[in-house]
Amino acid sequence: MKILIVEDNPELAVEVKEYLSGSGYICKVSKNCEEALEEINSNDYDIMLLDLGLPDGSGFDVLKEIRKTKSKVAVIIITAQGELEDRINGLQLGADDYLTKPFALTELGARLFAIIRRMHGYTVNQLDVHGFSLKLQDYKVSYAEIPINLTKKEFDIFQYLVLNKNRVITRLQLTEHIWGDILEVNSDSNFIDVHVRNLRKKLDKHSKIEWFETVRNVGYRINV
Repeated sequence: MKILIVEDNPELAVEVKEYLSGSGYICKVSKNCEEALEEINSNDYDIMLLDLGLPDGSGFDVLKEIRKTKSKVAVIIITAQGELEDRINGLQLGADDYLTKPFALTELGARLFAIIRRMHGYTVNQLDVHGFSLKLQDYKVSYAEIPINLTKKEFDIFQYLVLNKNRVITRLQLTEHIWGDILEVNSDSNFIDVHVRNLRKKLDKHSKIEWFETVRNVGYRINV
């Protein structure tokens, strides 16, 4: 998952980025409206954390602009304590949720996780596919209650494919959403394929996985 943090307070921006990066999200920070709009229009993000009080304008202006073209980007508004009117205005303009300052990072994590579940049509913290169970917050996978030892990257790949079940996910999409932009130039290498191959071997030890499809020269798909 890729998150754009729009926040002009450098200490808070760093704190939020470090926390979310440690939770496996791919994060980038923009410190004003101009940077935020340039970034969101140049790259695909899943979620935006949007502070309203920016040095060159209001976060509402950013929200209005991105809703013209980026309707699928989830937005969490960050507001000052007690600003009820701001919260209502943000939701009416298309924000998905809001947080009031100061906020706990654990609350931010919980709200992000709830939005991600809603984005993919899930209301629970566990995904089940062909006898395999993924516990999303615990990063654990099991088959018939037998734990399967996956690396963090293997879990991220499996989770992302299951969340997008019955859709072909390209190697470039996996690169962007799991590794970030840094490997984009190498998306034609076999780096992703190696991780997928190791994941399939571990799953196949427990049950045949014909439903884990390789779409030749494109990417992968989980068929449910």
